[in-house]
Amino acid sequence: MARGVRIHETALVDSGAELGVDVEVGPYAIVGAGVSLGDRTRVGAHTVLDGPTAIGADCHLFHHASVGAAPQDRKYAGEPTTLTLGNGNVVREFVTLHRGTSAGGGATTVGGDNLFMAYAHVA
Repeated sequence: MARGVRIHETALVDSGAELGVDVEVGPYAIVGAGVSLGDRTRVGAHTVLDGPTAIGADCHLFHHASVGAAPQDRKYAGEPTTLTLGNGNVVREFVTLHRGTSAGGGATTVGGDNLFMAYAHVA
């Protein structure tokens, strides 16, 4: 585990996750296998992160966000897809950011310094 990482005692962090320096993981958050969290990223309570997902540095994911889940596409059949979130993003409560679909190139890629307000969805 990287230097300065703080994981709440009720959080679940898979051994296959990669956490950068000074990362914080809040109460009841779940960080799955294949998730990479950049330096100084904060994960709020009850947030769920599925992989393969790469989250950049200095991001703040507020409570109850869902990041990196399988795409909401009826044609999705479990093929490998990814989500990449750049540096400095703010993901507010109940936002959903899903991995890409094979029809769309297999990747969802989001740049940096964005604000995703409550209940927003990125497919």
